[in-house]
Amino acid sequence: MALFKPKFITFDCYGTLINFDMAGAAQAAFADRVSEAEMPAFTRDFAAYRLDEVLGAWKPYDQVVSNALRRTCKKWQVEYSPRDGDAVYTACATWGPHPDVPAGLAKVAEAFPLVLLTNSMNDLITHHVPRLGAPIHMTITAEEVGAYKPQMKGFEYMLDKLGCGPDEILHVSSSLRYDLMTAHDLGITHKVFVARGHEPSTPYYGYTEIQDIGGLAAVVGL
Repeated sequence: MALFKPKFITFDCYGTLINFDMAGAAQAAFADRVSEAEMPAFTRDFAAYRLDEVLGAWKPYDQVVSNALRRTCKKWQVEYSPRDGDAVYTACATWGPHPDVPAGLAKVAEAFPLVLLTNSMNDLITHHVPRLGAPIHMTITAEEVGAYKPQMKGFEYMLDKLGCGPDEILHVSSSLRYDLMTAHDLGITHKVFVARGHEPSTPYYGYTEIQDIGGLAAVVGL
């Protein structure tokens, strides 16, 4: 079988490339109100509410964060202040890439144009792209699309903008729920799951699994 050579390699950014430490930001903000023992469950609920928030109509990501925090605090009967949402959202701009990312991306960028499809704001993503260590051909944000993943609209918008069919790209993500399930439903046949421990592997969705971005070069024959 001939090795698949995509026209573009497309990526989720936060979690896959950038070390998305929303749990750490929430822990710092709520350490005075949530015990160390309860914090893992508190941050899991925060993640679940963020997912629920992005399934509706588009709104700025700071509102996604603040709404999800407010709902989490209501469930936990913990006091919430708008300052908490501001602190967690502000922390987002400080995050850098996973250690394996700069070298791994630079290797594949020698042969393929790289594209980001990210649940980000236009101004927020500018903090992160320069830290990736490789040239990015195109960055598409949820703000540009007017919808967040896992909604299909972002993928459809990206394919239209790239002039590609779903069988002509390779999409890379560490999240099944935000990316790879939707990619599967849209007929994106070539997918890579980066097993960063966010979610369990589910081979039904038809991807190649790698442990970090350093493994991507071998997937595309480099």
